Amino acid sequence: MSELPVSTGSSGTAEGIPAAEARRDGRAAGDLRPVRFSWDPMGFALASVTIHAGRTAVLCSVCLEEGVPRWRQGSGLGWLTADYRLLPASTPSRQPRELMKLSGRTQEIQRLIARSLRAALDLEALGERTLHIDCDVLQADAGTRTASITGAWVALALGLRRLEARGLLAASPLRQQVAAVSVGLVGGAALLDLDYSEDSHADVDLNVVMDDRHQLLEIQGTAEGAPFSRPQLSTLLDLAETGLAQLQQAQRLALAEAPA
Repeated sequence: MSELPVSTGSSGTAEGIPAAEARRDGRAAGDLRPVRFSWDPMGFALASVTIHAGRTAVLCSVCLEEGVPRWRQGSGLGWLTADYRLLPASTPSRQPRELMKLSGRTQEIQRLIARSLRAALDLEALGERTLHIDCDVLQADAGTRTASITGAWVALALGLRRLEARGLLAASPLRQQVAAVSVGLVGGAALLDLDYSEDSHADVDLNVVMDDRHQLLEIQGTAEGAPFSRPQLSTLLDLAETGLAQLQQAQRLALAEAPA
């Protein structure tokens, strides 16, 4: 089990943005929730990990399928797809299982996860194989999509390492490291890694996906309560970048401790 030490970050104070009052869990405005990874809860997967970010927990697994979808055949390129689900008891009120028809939210999140992880891969080096990523939310206290991306990248990295060790890949097709985090404006203050009590009252909610070269892969932002300014957006992105550097360090530490 790998855990990210909690360090005190920025107060969140910037021009036009007031300092945050004390957060419910005692964190400073620029602090992540405690993050830890537990390896291989699913023994039949190529690789799997449970990521805990505060009270949010997501089980992320990777499976390999020889071959690609019909529309991809003959291209010499591999593919990666992702499924995301909230398990029934992951929220205070039971979530009905999504079976025949997925909600718009579920479809949007799993597409986000897949896009983020495909950006990290050399699909030609993967060959005509498909990687299936499954992200099952065990407990939801906000940030489930960002935790899914961060945890799924770790599982993906280990899975590809194992394929390389088995001689199925000449070299890992993993090109870069990817993590995601939420930031937001709550009561006018910029906060990193919102829990549900903050997310549900946020004036602005932003999900940021970034690689280890500080390149943005995706930004999802919504003015939930009131419009926000360009300087406020810059402050939120700076806050996210600080948190993502810590998450990527936690990912590297987890992989250093990963089983063969």
